[in-house]
Amino acid sequence: MQESEQRLLMLIDDEPAQCRLISALASREGWRTIIARDSESAIATLGTRQGMQLGAIILDQWVPGDDACTLIAELKARRPALPILMLTTSSSPLLAVEAMRAGATDYLIKPVAPERLLQALRSATSRETSASELQPLTEKIGATLDFDSMIGASPAFRAALAVAAKAARTHGTVLIEGESGTGKEMLVRAMHAASPRAKAPLRIVNAGGTSASQLESALFGHEKGAFPGAFERNIGMFQHADGGTLVIDEVDRLPASVQERLVRFLTRGDIQPVGARHSFRVDVRLIVCANAGLRDLVHIGDFDADLHALLTQTQVQLPSLRERPADIPALARHFLARIGEQPGLRPLGITDGALALLAAYDWPGNVRQLQATLFRAAVFCDGEALTAQDFPSLSNMIGEGSRRAPSVTDGAGITLFAADGNLRPLEDIEADVIRLAIGHYRGRMTEVARRLGIGRSTLYRKLSELGIDNAA
Repeated sequence: MQESEQRLLMLIDDEPAQCRLISALASREGWRTIIARDSESAIATLGTRQGMQLGAIILDQWVPGDDACTLIAELKARRPALPILMLTTSSSPLLAVEAMRAGATDYLIKPVAPERLLQALRSATSRETSASELQPLTEKIGATLDFDSMIGASPAFRAALAVAAKAARTHGTVLIEGESGTGKEMLVRAMHAASPRAKAPLRIVNAGGTSASQLESALFGHEKGAFPGAFERNIGMFQHADGGTLVIDEVDRLPASVQERLVRFLTRGDIQPVGARHSFRVDVRLIVCANAGLRDLVHIGDFDADLHALLTQTQVQLPSLRERPADIPALARHFLARIGEQPGLRPLGITDGALALLAAYDWPGNVRQLQATLFRAAVFCDGEALTAQDFPSLSNMIGEGSRRAPSVTDGAGITLFAADGNLRPLEDIEADVIRLAIGHYRGRMTEVARRLGIGRSTLYRKLSELGIDNAA
């Protein structure tokens, strides 16, 4: 009975086409959708037998009747625990802020990609994060897409940026590995912006949750009549990205047939649309991202060894946030500054007690989850700074005894000893110190040199000798 209660969805919308689309998408994961055409019908439905079994609500911003935020508040007043997702055409966070203050769990900007809608539903109805400040946000806050906006001073993180910055200036294939939420897409966009192809197209395709046939068509295109339902010729992402960069996210989930096609492209430089008799050459720089380690998938036979060899010309490993907890204070302040610039919000500080609470959590959703948590807290904060009381779920989970006060020495993160117990070479330690300084002072090389007590020319000489990129 409980399962059926969790799988009934009410869609509040008066657009027939959108109702059919969302109902079909939700049915993929076992949701049965009932439609309410206006606010009065939605409120009346809550009192019915079906209404008592609802597991979630999706409403369109333009639903007839009450203002969307007024309707959200009314729905939450009657059913406080029911997750509510709002669909909006506005890319400004202002409406999202107002909707969340009224009680919305999350919001989605139209047109909504199928996987984003389903992920939002999964997150909103998750037992672990439901009604919690740890609930992820589906939409992302806009960011400056360059290496200076990548915050962190840990050696592993700065080393990853150094590799990425150097690779950005080349045309070779790059593999970026890291857990979900570590910032792979942001790094990809920073690399594209710093590359010789910066003014050319950037296309991103997610391989997760897509069938082999759909993915082949999306990447390589298809000819009219190539398969049942191919009523028109389709131009694939490779052709759209000609001269620029194509990014394949979740490459670890590529079907075997698509892996074979990628091997052909990387060895011959040409593509062949589905159903086409001839292939043609394209000039595309390929960057791929993976949540799981591809090498392990190769060992168990789930990933093509030849493709793996071709994709790993340059490898970037982004560490998880729990591997660099010393970066949390700087990240928190950076995100709050950006959040404060959003319409409907204001700049906020953060207390040491709140930082200690954030530092004590292991952040399975990584940097993306930290940002969403700060955004949700900022939406409801009435004071001038976030305190531990603004994170009630975290406080309940962690408790007072497990909190670690942030320390100025946390940011050092310099490893003095190698795995065998011996001291590391001096030049390796020196390289870590310089990377730390570059990260701490956001790439301001004059300030880096001044704080290290050396001249700029000496600093640049050391960068060259130690093989450190300016973005390190």
